[in-house]
Amino acid sequence: MNDIFDKIRKDLGPIGRQAKESHGYYSFPKLEGELGPHMTFRGKEVLVWSLNNYLGLANHPEIRKVDADAARDWGMAYPMGARMMSGQTKYHEQLENELSDLMQKEDTYLLNFGYQGCMSCIESLLSRHDVLVYDSECHACMIDGARLHMGKRFVFQHNDMDSFDKQLENARKVVAQTGGGILVMTEGVFGMAGDQGKLKEIVARKSTYNFRLFVDDAHGFGQLGETGRGTADAQGVHDQVDVYFGTFAKAMATIGGFISGPADIMMYMRYNMRSQVYAKSLPMPIVIGALKRLEMMRTRPEFNEKLWTITRALQKGLRDVGMDLGKTNSCVTPVYMRATVPEATHVVVDLRENYGIFCSIVVYPVIPKGEMLLRLIPTAAHSIEDVERTVKSFVAVSARLKAGEYSKETIPSMKA
Repeated sequence: MNDIFDKIRKDLGPIGRQAKESHGYYSFPKLEGELGPHMTFRGKEVLVWSLNNYLGLANHPEIRKVDADAARDWGMAYPMGARMMSGQTKYHEQLENELSDLMQKEDTYLLNFGYQGCMSCIESLLSRHDVLVYDSECHACMIDGARLHMGKRFVFQHNDMDSFDKQLENARKVVAQTGGGILVMTEGVFGMAGDQGKLKEIVARKSTYNFRLFVDDAHGFGQLGETGRGTADAQGVHDQVDVYFGTFAKAMATIGGFISGPADIMMYMRYNMRSQVYAKSLPMPIVIGALKRLEMMRTRPEFNEKLWTITRALQKGLRDVGMDLGKTNSCVTPVYMRATVPEATHVVVDLRENYGIFCSIVVYPVIPKGEMLLRLIPTAAHSIEDVERTVKSFVAVSARLKAGEYSKETIPSMKA
């Protein structure tokens, strides 16, 4: 008999095997100070492009006051228990109703956490007779939801409609035998590359293949569409999304999420989503804070306007100096460079230590070998001066990378 701990110690996983060198610097870094574009990392001020704080609400004075007042008035314990048992309040219902109005859907159900809720939602919608068809680059929470599905599932190549058609044909053959239905799953905005899902092309196939559509719009909610209604609204097909998933963790800069859709389906979800039925209700300060954030998102267009001013300036500035931003058509701003893993780590160290730029690094196995992705998340809290400084810094490190100045074969250890 083998000891499962021995197996784990021999293989820490594709990312975990670099933990000795990466922990505390490349991964699990500690950003300190007031949330915003300028924070402190290891005692130095850095310009931060890694916070999913699109509308700049995370540290807005009005938000801070509402959060503090709600914590004072309610504490973090209230309400106690799952919503089905003892955790229901009029404020939870109010937040759901206001989200339904924004999303132009019949009903909405709050989720305690985005990741957990999205995963559980997918599992709840499907029986073993049903077939799931999903984009190959769906977020990990969606992939985990797919793994919970006990029936057939088919993956289509990212945003490839020919591949999508083939997998729909495969799905149709299966449900003809099982008597089940088809659920198609994709993202509104893909959070790593920033490209939008081809929702318009997908919904055009609904009449032929008779499927329902689930869209995870974590990165589209709040930044795209009318008053932040999301990617499908921006593409003119919002009414064709059967179940819409949004998170509070991006544009609204808090915890939790929601699904919106037909009233009878949302009621079914209230009684069948295991991650919500058996979990404590969202604490009252989170709910009250979310109501304030939603109000500001809907009534203060200047936040979204500033976000897009910064986004356009950043993306144009980087493209004008020759940076490869891939196919992004959202605020998510990936910068692709050719680099080995050791080279990529040297680039990150140089950016952080010598240029004071803090952004996320993505390398193999998340993306192909020999490539590096530096992901920047612009926010309404950034300034044009921040953009100009960043573009100049990327020009400098790109030149050094191409000149071979980062070609050392070892990952620099940055332990404090």
